[in-house]
Amino acid sequence: MNGFEMIFWYWWVLAVVLLAIELLATGFFFLWMAFAAVVSGFVLLLIPATPLEVQVFIFSVCSFVSIVLWRRYFRQTAEDSDHPLLNKRGAQYIGRTFSLVEAIENGTGKIKVDDTLWKVRGEDCPVNSKVKVVDVDGTVFIVEKVD
Repeated sequence: MNGFEMIFWYWWVLAVVLLAIELLATGFFFLWMAFAAVVSGFVLLLIPATPLEVQVFIFSVCSFVSIVLWRRYFRQTAEDSDHPLLNKRGAQYIGRTFSLVEAIENGTGKIKVDDTLWKVRGEDCPVNSKVKVVDVDGTVFIVEKVD
């Protein structure tokens, strides 16, 4: 195999493979690389004499630029969401007040939130004391006694 000749549709096959990878590993990273492969295929279709090095350069630049542009301008972050605490269940309860169902002894106790028991840490308090959630440490609420 002395002279490998790249055909435009090879790039499109690479784009389909990258799209398949994107379906398996979501994150919109491989989507933009697939876009770059399609662009490289079109360049080779329009200019068949394009050297392989130039094709790879076009693919690399298009991949880099499209990924950077997507991350900078189009990617929605949790702060931009209308539900920023959706996947942070414990953080949703900060500021709320609950009654203890198990006394806080030696710094730990339990409260009932809806249908779930949560472990709490704070100053020692008897059962049925009102406590306010001030922070979350993993799956443990940090609470303060409410007078």
